[in-house]
Amino acid sequence: MTKDQKNEVIEILKGKFSQYNNFYITDTESLSVEQISNLRRSCFNKEVEMKVAKNTLIRKALEGLDSEKYSGLFDSLNNVTALMFSENPKDPAVILSAFRKENAGDRPTLKAAFINGDIFVGDQSLVALTNIKTKNELIGEVIGLLQSPAKRVIAALLNHAENGSSTTETEVVAAAIEVAGETAQAAAVEVAEAEAPAAEAAAPEAAPEA
Repeated sequence: MTKDQKNEVIEILKGKFSQYNNFYITDTESLSVEQISNLRRSCFNKEVEMKVAKNTLIRKALEGLDSEKYSGLFDSLNNVTALMFSENPKDPAVILSAFRKENAGDRPTLKAAFINGDIFVGDQSLVALTNIKTKNELIGEVIGLLQSPAKRVIAALLNHAENGSSTTETEVVAAAIEVAGETAQAAAVEVAEAEAPAAEAAAPEAAPEA
């Protein structure tokens, strides 16, 4: 590979690292050509971009963007490396887990993952990464938290109204708004706690000081 070709690869990688907030660094050594093709197909189906590149070029691309930000990944750049880029933080983990189960093996190995600014190192992080809650999942949970109490209050008040109570529609709405407001505060706490990209068991590894 010529110097110009290497520089071209570095620029392509820099573009991908800038485009995605989530990427995985995996070891695909010992996989057959057929297995690599199947893995690529699984990535394509999940809209995950998979790229194989030399470790030296990957490191130069990361250093060219922000050496301090990505420093915690450098020790993971060894052996054969395949990068997986994804908008969804857990899709690559799900793909890797499913692939390993289907092939009754432990490859590809997760060497490291960069998830919305947090770094996870080691294959032991894979299980926790498959359980990351996406933004849409968190929003769905919040909506559920908001709706459930309000629905119960509305049903109870409407039942009273049907049984001759003096409760008006305005009072029903006001009560529902009050409950929703209280629940929203609790839901905000839930989101703040759940927004961490993985469980405590796989706490992100702190990047070493420069």
